[in-house]
Formats: sequence, structure tokens, C-alpha cells
Amino acid sequence: MVIKDIDSLDDFNKCLSEACDKLVLVDFHAEWCGPCKMIAPEIKKLHDENPDKLVVIKVDVDEASDISEKYEIQAMPTFIFFKNGKEVEQFKGANKEKLRELTVKHL
Repeated sequence: MVIKDIDSLDDFNKCLSEACDKLVLVDFHAEWCGPCKMIAPEIKKLHDENPDKLVVIKVDVDEASDISEKYEIQAMPTFIFFKNGKEVEQFKGANKEKLRELTVKHL
């Protein structure tokens, strides 16, 4: 599974349903967000380490306002973890250790 850039709520919902029992990490970011760019390599690394267990969806809040509004995204980066289509955890900020800890916790 590749890291997917999603820009519509329909595509977002489709990706969640296609993920089945895999962990889905949704990265809400913005092109102009410095901390988002700093943590991007860690997201790729986590995906590369767990390609059969982890699906990464990247949502640019400026391009996909319908998704960011649905999840009430106020700060970037914000990460939401989904398992079996249900939200299991959420956190804000470019904290690599916390991102890794929560990913491992939910895998």
C-alpha cells in the first residue's frame, strides 16, 4: 500500500473502508506548515517499516476542507488513527516519538 494523498471526503471514506483491519494513519497537514514538513520523513519511515499493516493517508487541509471540517482540524499537523473504520486515537504536533509510540500501540 502506498502513501495516498486524498482531497475529497468520498475518496477518504473509500480508503478507510478498503483498509479493512489495517491501521490507518491520517496526516492532516498544509503545504505552508514547517512542522508538517519536519515530520514527513518519519511518516514515510513508519510506512516503510510496516507496509502490510499500515495505510497512510495525507490530507492537505487547504485542498480538502470538507475532510478537515468533518474532523474539526484546528492545528497542523494533526494525526488521527483509524482501525476497522473507527477512530482510535488523535494527537496534534510534530512529535516523532509520540507518532511512533501511537503507531506501534495500534498496529
